[in-house]
Amino acid sequence: SVFSTAHSVDNVSETLVLSPDSSTFLKVGVKEGVPYYKAGYYNHLKGEKQEVLMLEDSPLGFTSNIGDFSKGMKLLSVKTGERQFRYDWTRAKVSSVNKKANDLRMTLHNAKKQRLDIEFVVENNNIAFRYHIPMQGETACIVVEKETTGFNFPAHTTTFLSPQSSAQIGWKRTKPSYEEEYKADEPMSTRSQYGFGYTFPCLFHEGDDGWVLISETGVTGKYCGSRIGEASADGIYTIEFPMQGENNGFGSTGAQMGLPGSTPWRTITLGKTLKPIVETTVHFDVVEPLYAPSMDYKPGRSSWSWIVWQDASMCYDDQKTFVDLAADMGWEYILMD
Repeated sequence: SVFSTAHSVDNVSETLVLSPDSSTFLKVGVKEGVPYYKAGYYNHLKGEKQEVLMLEDSPLGFTSNIGDFSKGMKLLSVKTGERQFRYDWTRAKVSSVNKKANDLRMTLHNAKKQRLDIEFVVENNNIAFRYHIPMQGETACIVVEKETTGFNFPAHTTTFLSPQSSAQIGWKRTKPSYEEEYKADEPMSTRSQYGFGYTFPCLFHEGDDGWVLISETGVTGKYCGSRIGEASADGIYTIEFPMQGENNGFGSTGAQMGLPGSTPWRTITLGKTLKPIVETTVHFDVVEPLYAPSMDYKPGRSSWSWIVWQDASMCYDDQKTFVDLAADMGWEYILMD
C-alpha cells in the first residue's frame, strides 16, 4: 500500500505516504505537541530496499493573532487519497503533464480546540504541502504572525543559495530584488551575506545521497511571499516573512487571510541526481489558473535595447530603433525594460 501507519522509536504514531512509483516517501506525525514531517527516497541495492532520509524531523505550524498552531497540537485524523494532474503547456519545459500523485490531509486541534488542516501531495520525487484554516466559530479572518515551517537537513549538507539583501538599498532603493549572486557549495554554518537568510528557490546537496530543492508556489494577494532564514545550530531552516522596510516600508510583515483560507504551497524536490530538480513541474501541478487570458499570447523572439544600451536607452527614439530592428530581423516582439 502507498499509505500506512507505523510507530517510530519514540513511540510516536507516524503516517507513511509513498509516491505513485513507491520511490519517494513522506512521513508525518505529532511529537510532544509539535506536528512534523520527514522525507526521502528508497535505494534498491542487492535486492534490499534502503531508506535514504533527505529531510529529518522538520517542524510544521504557525502562530497567529487568534491562536498558536505550532505547539500543543493534537492529531485528530488523517485522510489519504489520490489525484491526477493533467494539463498542456505552450511555453515551458514540457508540452503536457499527465501524472498521478498521492495525498494526505492531517486534521489537528491546538490547545484552544481550534482546527488546522495540513494538506500534502506526494509525487515521484516531489512533495508539496500547505496549511488550510477553516472558520473558527464566528472568527472569519486571521493574521499569521510567523510560520514555524522548517526544513531540517543532515549535518553534512552543503548549500547553493542566494542571500536575501537588506531592504531599501541598491538601484532606486528597490532591493531586495532577488538578484543577489548564489554562493555555491557552502556549509550550512556559513552566514548569508546580509544576515537575512535566503530567497527561493534554495538548493541543497547531501553528498552521495543526492539533492533537495525547496521553494514555494501558489502565492496570491491573499498571502505574502516568503524566504528562509539562517540555519539554526541543528541545521533547520524556517520560513520567514517580509522584513520591515521592504516595499519602502509600506505594508505588513505578516499575512492576513479571510477564513476559510489556505497558505501558499511549500515544495520539495529530491533525488539522487539533479535530473528530478531540472525536470520538476510540481510548482505548476498543485495550482489552478486564477483567470483565463483575454487572448492567446504566443511565445516569440524580441529585440531588447537595455541589454545593449542600458538605462539610457529607455527613451522614445531608441525604442523606435529597436522596433525597426525587430521588424528587419523578422522577430515578433520588442522588450521594453
